[in-house]
Amino acid sequence: MRPHEKLVHSRTRVAQRYALMPLEGYPVSRLPGWPLAEVRVLASPALGARFVQYLIDLPGGGEGAMAGVDGIETFFIVLEGSGEHIDPRGEARRLEPMSFGLTPPAAGNRFRATEPLRLLIHQKRYQPSAGVEMFRPLYGRADRVAGSAWADTDRIQLQTLIPDELQYDMAMNIFTFTPGFGLPIIETHVMEHGLLFLQGKGVYRLGEEWIEVEKDDFIWMGPYCPQSFYATGGGPAKYIYYKDVNREIML
Repeated sequence: MRPHEKLVHSRTRVAQRYALMPLEGYPVSRLPGWPLAEVRVLASPALGARFVQYLIDLPGGGEGAMAGVDGIETFFIVLEGSGEHIDPRGEARRLEPMSFGLTPPAAGNRFRATEPLRLLIHQKRYQPSAGVEMFRPLYGRADRVAGSAWADTDRIQLQTLIPDELQYDMAMNIFTFTPGFGLPIIETHVMEHGLLFLQGKGVYRLGEEWIEVEKDDFIWMGPYCPQSFYATGGGPAKYIYYKDVNREIML
């Protein structure tokens, strides 16, 4: 936050097909299921996204819950802290940094923080497809998911958190770039993205402009937004991103 007497400047961009928003620009709010938590709504349909992403800071000893809603699936990942996740059957799972989960539509999720817990939570409407079975709950640790070389170089590593199988209609991936490396093309595609920078710096191509980005920046990219990335700075750049996959286009 800048001194009150100074003019303010920001890298924030909000356009028809994309938005880049530093974390400092998000006011803190609350949700009924998270009375002790600080909640930031990173993206929502009001922005143009077909999903919701929350960044939730839960203090040590606090609890919070996302109620199960018909048709809505939920992904979560722990960015900082530790605690427990309680599934609809009452089973508790230990949460540590990079613990993640994907739960089917209508499944509720409860969380307890043993120390301050920062969660990224993503919700979207599940798109069923004839002959494709509903997926089972999926849990794991992102830091235990092996990375694979991407675009013919091991200086770019891709971690696929959700298997690329037809029962899943979303992907959650983590890209890690060595400084001086980037995406070798400007992508333009039907999938949309919700992207949170986890570490490092770089420049992101959104539409017709290159914009500096760094840790804690959030980017929304709508369908057919031209996009690319190039890592800068003194250490690896890393971000987690969502995209919709494996489904017919609804008309």
